[in-house]
Amino acid sequence: MSQAPGAQPSPPSVYHERQRLELCAVHALNNVLQQQLFSQEAADEICKRLAPDSRLNPHRSLLGTGNYDVNVIMAALQGLGLAAVWWDRRRAFLAAALAQGLCEVLLVVTKEVEEKGCWLRTD
Repeated sequence: MSQAPGAQPSPPSVYHERQRLELCAVHALNNVLQQQLFSQEAADEICKRLAPDSRLNPHRSLLGTGNYDVNVIMAALQGLGLAAVWWDRRRAFLAAALAQGLCEVLLVVTKEVEEKGCWLRTD
């Protein structure tokens, strides 16, 4: 389908879930992945797999309202063939990531950093 001459292309839509309860991890995963792939039930199942013999699961809130720990996020990503990499801001992140060859990087920067372009430098 072609656009009319002089028409501006519409910006791409961004998937975003608003925060609800203590489901930060679920919303963060879905927002980063740009679709609703995870639910509270799915996160609870991951918690059970991470601590199958535990009466009080250490990977979520005692009240069952969410508040999942980072192990749940990492297991969810691994289930999709993805990985989370710990980043220490004291480490030369971009240089290390780019030195590994072809990779995908999600980098969140402030508007000021974006405008200056200083995230492009690896020094």
